[in-house]
Amino acid sequence: MTFIKTEIDGSVLKITLNRPDKFNSFNREMALQLQDALDKAHDDKAIRAVYLTGEGKAFCAGQDLSEAIDKSGPGIERIVREHYNPIILKIRAIEKPVICAVNGVAAGAGANIALACDIVIAGSSVAFIQAFSKIGLIPDSGGTFFLPRLIGYGKASALMMLGDKVMAADAEKMGMIYKVTEDANLQTEALAIAKTVSDLPTKAIGMTKKLLNQSINNSLIQQLEYEADMQIHAAATHDYNEGVSAFLEKRKPVFKGE
Repeated sequence: MTFIKTEIDGSVLKITLNRPDKFNSFNREMALQLQDALDKAHDDKAIRAVYLTGEGKAFCAGQDLSEAIDKSGPGIERIVREHYNPIILKIRAIEKPVICAVNGVAAGAGANIALACDIVIAGSSVAFIQAFSKIGLIPDSGGTFFLPRLIGYGKASALMMLGDKVMAADAEKMGMIYKVTEDANLQTEALAIAKTVSDLPTKAIGMTKKLLNQSINNSLIQQLEYEADMQIHAAATHDYNEGVSAFLEKRKPVFKGE
């Protein structure tokens, strides 16, 4: 079965989690199919932005627990190391913006996959849940890495230990996500953002993403040097020349992601 649907809309690759009868919870096939879709986004130069959402009423309820406890299944170690870790690393390694439209509940690994994306928009009825403690597990899929950096150590610690439900409006207020919108408008508004960012100088955006990734471990001096290196590369791109020319000529720039 196709547990991941893909569609190219202009220069945007739309990826849809597609196990709606299971609230888009992950099994092995779905995880590997998502990895393949992210690889396609990475390799295809015509794709300048990625749009990730879910089919049906949920974004993603996390891991399909029936697979996790199946004695003939992959087991927890393979699920974490072969399913989720590669997904998170691929999202961060793509030098293109990844926009996540959270259309329903995002729990466990589903919540943390969303938080690993570059721009996260959620419908007003959406809830984010660090559900791991409810079943005796720890937050995976980069949750202990990204969430404290988004909302602070103390808040992240409480949410992970208590497993509280965080509604979209509160997630926006605490800086967990970029924006909340009405459920009925989510796909239209989020896709518009994806298309807008895909028309920007995506080479520079990719470099910005690399800088953000690196800033987590760098000292200020190291980060300043890395910024200088990236700025030199950015200034050598077609889009930099186009942007400056358009500014001086008082016209709208036409960026190519080159």
